[in-house]
Amino acid sequence: MVSATPSFPARFRHPAQLVVAAFGLAVAIGTALLSLPIATAEGEATDTVVALFTAASAVCVTGLVVVDTASHWSTFGEVVIAGLSQAGGLGVMTLATLFTLLVSGRLGLRTRIAAQTETKTLSMSDVRRLGRKVFLFSLACEAVAAVLLTGRFVIGYGESLGRAAYLGVFHAISAFNSSGFVLWPDNFIRFVADPWICLTIAVAAIVGGLGFPVVFELARSWRHPGKWTVLTRITVAVTVTLLLFGTLVFLATEWRNPRTFGPLDDGGKLLAAFFTSVMPRSAGFNVVDIGQMYPSSWLATDLLMFIGGGSAGTAGGIKVTTIGMLAFIVWAELRGESRVNIGHRRLPETTQRQVVTITVMGVALVAVATYTLLALTPHRLDQVLFEVISAFGTAGLSTGITPAVGTAGHLLLTVLMFIGRIGPLTLGSALALNRRARHYELPEERVIVG
Repeated sequence: MVSATPSFPARFRHPAQLVVAAFGLAVAIGTALLSLPIATAEGEATDTVVALFTAASAVCVTGLVVVDTASHWSTFGEVVIAGLSQAGGLGVMTLATLFTLLVSGRLGLRTRIAAQTETKTLSMSDVRRLGRKVFLFSLACEAVAAVLLTGRFVIGYGESLGRAAYLGVFHAISAFNSSGFVLWPDNFIRFVADPWICLTIAVAAIVGGLGFPVVFELARSWRHPGKWTVLTRITVAVTVTLLLFGTLVFLATEWRNPRTFGPLDDGGKLLAAFFTSVMPRSAGFNVVDIGQMYPSSWLATDLLMFIGGGSAGTAGGIKVTTIGMLAFIVWAELRGESRVNIGHRRLPETTQRQVVTITVMGVALVAVATYTLLALTPHRLDQVLFEVISAFGTAGLSTGITPAVGTAGHLLLTVLMFIGRIGPLTLGSALALNRRARHYELPEERVIVG
């Protein structure tokens, strides 16, 4: 007799549900591991909320912390954080795809669809090949970054080979996966004038944040931009634009700030500005004290954190593709065109609705969370807004108020990090599984807009 009760996988009728459930399970496992006494340097159990916040920050590759990573966590705890960052960066569904391949050598339809949802590939037939490429490419990039960092720590800072290798591997994983966890209490401020370390970290973060489909296409056709897909063209164009915008803005606003760029020479200021422009895209490291930057720099950072990086990459935010397509939608509307064209391709109406939905949901979520956190804490609006956008964009930067927002504030930021990692549209799809087809059309009526 066959039981009428559906099996566990059958309860998840939509691929987005599997993504949400997998990330939730990863956060739960991370919380349990970080709650163990062995995970702390003092050998005492960590408060559950602190463990939850740290686990969510690692899985969601954010980097916000309520305790100092280097002094609070033991080597075991640091390894757990690195492992959670790796899992979050690759995507739990991508890892599940790889494990399925190792065990059975084949993929079921449900697993392929779930992996497609997480990796945002354009064809289900690409999932199996892409899973292998993502895994190998990620390891290769992290290995290169780890070797460069290890060498610098040995040569430039007198670290033993073992310690240098540990630092190199940890921060290579943290940089490529945009998790932002650091094993020094001052983040990367001590390396502000070291181009070897700063550029290694920055390049690793940029490559990881571009998005795997874009990186693979650039590797194949970097000499032929005319053959690039719309996804790659928008991602590269907006990424370069934002990097230049951020660098110039931070140079202009912080050039004479005695608490940030002021003490640096001209070359150091340029390096610091570039590094500071890269990090809001979701990497979360800093070479100057964010809390000492001018409010105008905070506002520019808010914008960069909200936009984030590329689709299907390790970065968060609403994505550069979203903001790029939104610009084309606005431009088409201003010109009175009935279709949105990008290059020699037309943007489907379904994609246009997704762009508007993601942007509006992101703005609404940030607004509600900012209001809530303002009501819960005594901090200023600019500080709270910065913290909220950093959590939602999984950027991991902070003006210094993260430990002081209280338990309710920590739980709110945890939810924001979770939503920011899996994406507003993915979460919305998981909650609204019953898609209804309307078999009739209502009469059209023009409404005054504006």
